Amino acid sequence: MIFIIIAITSLVSFLAFSKREIMYKFQFNAYQIYHRKEIHRIITHAFLHADWTHLIINMIVLYSFSNNVMAYFKYHFGDKATLYIILLYFGSIIFSVLFSLVKNRNNPHYNAVGASGAVSALVFTSIFFAPMHKIYLFGVVPIPGIIFGVIYMVYSYIQSKRSRDNIAHDVHFWGGIYGFVFPILLKPELLDSFINQFI
Repeated sequence: MIFIIIAITSLVSFLAFSKREIMYKFQFNAYQIYHRKEIHRIITHAFLHADWTHLIINMIVLYSFSNNVMAYFKYHFGDKATLYIILLYFGSIIFSVLFSLVKNRNNPHYNAVGASGAVSALVFTSIFFAPMHKIYLFGVVPIPGIIFGVIYMVYSYIQSKRSRDNIAHDVHFWGGIYGFVFPILLKPELLDSFINQFI
């Protein structure tokens, strides 16, 4: 399933690099969604990326963490694992932009693209199941996933308040929240398993 998502996302992003009208019609724009009811943008923006670097980084992280999450889901949910991965991925795309939708509904100039909300969700689902598993900060510094997660969330929250760059930090933040809470919603007793890893 993840391979299909990666293939479609790469193809659509590639097409949008050369045909800017694709980017214009399908990127996240809260004003167009709210005032012109272009609801499709809530999903389609996740299949577009700003450039090759944005696309490659998102797809590498997506691939890396999706294997872990699929293994955890198969163990805990059996035959429903694939369905739950799909719900996690597409649910996080929607959930992660709701704050931006409300916040920027009257700003016609706010645009966003990328699967970062869904990627963030997968990372945090993986952290939920294995909080002490090492994640490599900047690809070289190994730190426990839970510490990485806290640093990432604090950074994303602060940066979303500043809004000084062209990155949708609030999408990263809310995607992470969704990814962490999603397994608990499916199976509440998993929270006990998470807590027991620190005892």
